[in-house]
Amino acid sequence: MNLETFRTYCISMKGVTEELPFGPETLVYKVMGKMFALTSLNDFTGFNIKVVPETGAELRERYAEIKEAYHMNKKHWITVNPTGSISDKLMKTMIEESYGLVVGGLTKKLKLELDGL
Repeated sequence: MNLETFRTYCISMKGVTEELPFGPETLVYKVMGKMFALTSLNDFTGFNIKVVPETGAELRERYAEIKEAYHMNKKHWITVNPTGSISDKLMKTMIEESYGLVVGGLTKKLKLELDGL
């Protein structure tokens, strides 16, 4: 997966915005204002996504390309190296699951707003 594929895939999901809240180098994807993925614009050697803690632990054990997320809650976030042996299909599935976790945590009001988009 390359940066453009990552960007296109993230932004294609319902209610997603692409932002630069941490400065011009860190690209952040949010659904209804809540972050579900981020990466560096300058060096696409990894992207961070939200995970269920047990799933994150399993993925880190299974794939050398998956680590605890730098500067994030290590229990709930992982960093995926997109240049390794992990397929684009699996990476897209992980991104979808991150999106789903965030959507699942939205307030009822925001979920209704998202449904209306």
